[in-house]
Amino acid sequence: MTGRVVYVNCSAGVAGDMLLGALVDAGADPDDITGALSGLGVDGYAVTFERVQRGGIAATWANVVTDGHHHEHRPVGAIRALLDAADLPAAVRASATRVFIALAEAEGAVHGIAADDVELHEVGALDAIVDVVGVAAALHSLGIDEIVASPIATGYGTVRAAHGDLPNPPPAVARLLAQRSVPVVGVETTMELATPTGVAVLVALADRFGALPAMSVERAGYGAGSADPPGRPNVVQVLVGTATAVSRTPRPGRAAVQLEANVDDVTGEVLAHTITALVGAGAHDAWATPIVMKKGRPAHTVAALVDPADAERLAAVLLAETGSLGVRAATVERWPQQREEIVVEIGGHAIRVKLAADRAKPEHDDCVVAATALGVPLREVLRVAETLAAPTNVKS
Repeated sequence: MTGRVVYVNCSAGVAGDMLLGALVDAGADPDDITGALSGLGVDGYAVTFERVQRGGIAATWANVVTDGHHHEHRPVGAIRALLDAADLPAAVRASATRVFIALAEAEGAVHGIAADDVELHEVGALDAIVDVVGVAAALHSLGIDEIVASPIATGYGTVRAAHGDLPNPPPAVARLLAQRSVPVVGVETTMELATPTGVAVLVALADRFGALPAMSVERAGYGAGSADPPGRPNVVQVLVGTATAVSRTPRPGRAAVQLEANVDDVTGEVLAHTITALVGAGAHDAWATPIVMKKGRPAHTVAALVDPADAERLAAVLLAETGSLGVRAATVERWPQQREEIVVEIGGHAIRVKLAADRAKPEHDDCVVAATALGVPLREVLRVAETLAAPTNVKS
């Protein structure tokens, strides 16, 4: 793809304030950020962007200071309600919400509770909310279309947290890394290099992790951490520029696991329910293929494409729903294309439309509801939705 791209170099780790400082250092307008933050409708904090040095490198430190009354635990539902009610650009709200959903899922998995029941501790404090919304606003200010991140540096030993001494990287960070099979690199330090907030931003928003993409670099920025350890600049580096056209399937792609089970003793209803259950449980895709098994028996292969971190859980769903005596798995590569979702209106009915580089795909179920209510053919609703979703008809 082509467009505005930012590459995040996490060779010294990553934290929310470091990302925010780096994006401002690379040209994000501080007024855009403070304007978005004012839309939260909360007080008790101040954010300044200060020029500092870390290991001899000039950098920007995003210094978020609160009045000391905003470090209470915050339920994820309360944070999402705050974002929903805030006066924010839609893209900023959507990005910030995705980050906190990723955090909730990771914390829920660590503590063995549902994501909606999670109360965030350090990352729920007001300063972290400011970091997340600030980063989302900075990306919007820079007009970023694609985010690519390097492998993330982590330390070792233990770190102090609300629950006491925890392994370094902390369990929530480890779970976040596993969500996307994020590449990491170890550094000889007991510092907490990768924080939950910083890692969650990249896990939720980065299009991919790996090497510097093909791009024309126009700006570089450095975001400072609060510490200045000897021998290593404590900074996040970002490179901002324009991506150059490359293959849509560059190697390596994103790792995925393809689960399969052959079944010859289930009904069509069970097959359909299994596919629905797999997708509902988080599979990227699921399908059934007719096959012929031993003794000439007609059968089906039920398959699902899943994230590596979810393979064991979704294999259990496949086994439970089909009653199969076994499941096999293979690691594959996938190249999901960048997309966004917009909403168009036809006859008073909201139609979601996915936009990719060269096509618009209306949501089938929404179109069926509209066609039925309006008494028109489904194909007509699909055609109108695609026309309304054309770039020349979409307001920014």
